[in-house]
Amino acid sequence: MRKLLLPSLIIVAALLLVIRIFYLQVINDTFKLKSENNAIKIKYDYPERGYIYDRYGKLLVANQASYDIMVIPRELKNIDTLEFCQLLKITKEDFIKKIAKAKVYSPRLPSVFLPQLNKSEFAAFQEKIRKFEGFYFQKRSLRDYEVDFGANIFGFITQVNDKLIAKNPYYNSGDLIGKQGVEESYESVLRGIKGVKYFQKDKYNREIGSYKDGKYDTIAVQGEDINLTLDAELQKYGEQLMINKRGGIVAIEPRTGEILALVTAPSYDPSILVGRQRSTNYTLLYRDSIAKPLYDRGLLAEYPPGSPFKILTGLIGLQEGVVDEQTTFMCHHGFSYARGRFMKCHGFGPHNLHNGIYNSCNTYFANVYMRTINKYAKPAYAVDVWSKHVKSFGLGDFMGYDLPTGKRGNIPDSKTYKKIYPNGGWRSTTIVSNSIGQGEVLMTPIQLANMMATVANEGYYYTPHIIKKIKGTNIDPKFTEKHQTTIDKKFFKPMISGLFDVYNLGTARGLGVPGIDICGKTGTAENFAKINGKRVKLEDHSIFVAFAPKDNPKIAIAILVENGGYGNAIAGPIASLMIEKYLRKKITRTDLEKKILERSLRDRYAKLGGMKDANAIETSPKKDTVKSKVIETAPPVANLTIEN
Repeated sequence: MRKLLLPSLIIVAALLLVIRIFYLQVINDTFKLKSENNAIKIKYDYPERGYIYDRYGKLLVANQASYDIMVIPRELKNIDTLEFCQLLKITKEDFIKKIAKAKVYSPRLPSVFLPQLNKSEFAAFQEKIRKFEGFYFQKRSLRDYEVDFGANIFGFITQVNDKLIAKNPYYNSGDLIGKQGVEESYESVLRGIKGVKYFQKDKYNREIGSYKDGKYDTIAVQGEDINLTLDAELQKYGEQLMINKRGGIVAIEPRTGEILALVTAPSYDPSILVGRQRSTNYTLLYRDSIAKPLYDRGLLAEYPPGSPFKILTGLIGLQEGVVDEQTTFMCHHGFSYARGRFMKCHGFGPHNLHNGIYNSCNTYFANVYMRTINKYAKPAYAVDVWSKHVKSFGLGDFMGYDLPTGKRGNIPDSKTYKKIYPNGGWRSTTIVSNSIGQGEVLMTPIQLANMMATVANEGYYYTPHIIKKIKGTNIDPKFTEKHQTTIDKKFFKPMISGLFDVYNLGTARGLGVPGIDICGKTGTAENFAKINGKRVKLEDHSIFVAFAPKDNPKIAIAILVENGGYGNAIAGPIASLMIEKYLRKKITRTDLEKKILERSLRDRYAKLGGMKDANAIETSPKKDTVKSKVIETAPPVANLTIEN
């Protein structure tokens, strides 16, 4: 047996090798098509990307024809460079650089020489293309935006880079790919499938017919259409209300987690990132480091949530049993809680949960928080218990929504304070600012909106998402998974009662909409900056969170306006208007609408930018410039670093 083992292994190995070679050379010759074969020419047929619709079927993003000039460096012969450059309005230096770049990619394979010609440019060059051997057209489709809003949601289309080509074999030089927004998140769904045709060439490099009678040819398959959860009219209205302001608006349907609106301000018209000027326009937007129109404040901006966080402070106090609905604390327009430190307050007299919420009493919630922390012998353990409750609302981490950008926010725990106070000594009085949404607590607007959706649902939420329907497939099942908080359902009723009276008796009096029962909470987050090394207090951020109707809620919303002042000054009216717009499709509070549409914070932003006069900000330049499409721009900031 031993004598037969080695010969047997050699025979088996030889047979396997022969079978594999026979398969590759006779049965399957697709490897031939992947090589840079002089006898075969490959042409791609690029499909249209899937269309994008809103929740009601309104078309938001379609396609338009575009043409790339492709070049195969090895096939260039007798080019009249001067005529070529004049025709395409490029310099000779540009011509040389582009050819050199194409050679680096591959002398034999096609690469993009000049992308995204429009119809008139294509027609002019098509007449003379026969004179420029080695060049040909590649038809593609670019996005055609049917609306001038929602740029942060859609994202944009750009050419793939060499790094991605090396990583993903689907893409070739010149291919387009979605970046940011749903174009990136759902790239594999929207892009479709490229068609491929193979042609045989003779020794003179002329096409002589289809390779193997089209055996390996495939047809292009258009990308799948998608419906977003977005309410297009609500999104448009939100962006209008935020003109000449900075901040974010996020609206969610509580019972599903569907994102109804995702507004960031300032924003821009998505159409400026289409065509040959895309790169130039993108650079202008990118370099605007002050207004940051490419920065999605609804998803990325981390702010102290301010008074809306008192909702969680109260709920956790009820859950931990340190207070009940009748527990009362006395407020004297402020609360001296330890070592002479003082916390200002809006209220006066005795406060319980109900009037503590609608009066936004700092005294009440500071006491509730300290009782929660003091319940346990060790502050480190206590703050971890508190932190766990807060995080059960989806805070302090990425939320898992289907957009490619986001921030965690920050919910502190014992590890946080061990780093801040390595020698110990901290206690409930040290970190009491957390009780009112200051201190180390940071949240994004979408987290605030999800918090209110959770309260509206009395203790549970669904992961926020922007996709509603994909033609031909199902959406990710994680968006239908219910997330339960650590707070018992019974504690939400008294909290909701207090939030309802915010509009009737409290800090949002006068902001209600007749016939709509709204529950809300004002917020004013302190805002500091370092100017020339000094800590300076700037105008507070205006925050408001709400849901409506009180019974069977259909919308939960969070608004943050940077440097907007009190929560009921700007953010509150915007919340009322957005809620009425969604529920009724019209506005009856035209007084609030007029106030907000006419309200501009340009003076405040100009001051931050070191400008003496807001009129120095260019908001209405010539129509042929990219800035005409940017809703609000701002001057550079000198020696200013904004802190959260």
